[in-house]
Amino acid sequence: MKTEREREAIIRDINLLLHQAYNDTLDEVYAQLKQIDELEDEEDMIAVKEAREDIQRNGTVTWSEVQNEIKQDIA
Repeated sequence: MKTEREREAIIRDINLLLHQAYNDTLDEVYAQLKQIDELEDEEDMIAVKEAREDIQRNGTVTWSEVQNEIKQDIA
């Protein structure tokens, strides 16, 4: 995971390159970003569906149970 400064630096560098790019290149970059965004949305929906199915099969776990397991793993 990037720090906020690293993210800002990367975005500045990308922005500079985008300002220098031809229109066709901008269209391609935009299309790729949209495709990535749609793929991530699809993956998120799959993860939500899987989580719901897991809850239906195995029930849910309370936060206090999770905390107790973490404490036991640490000890």
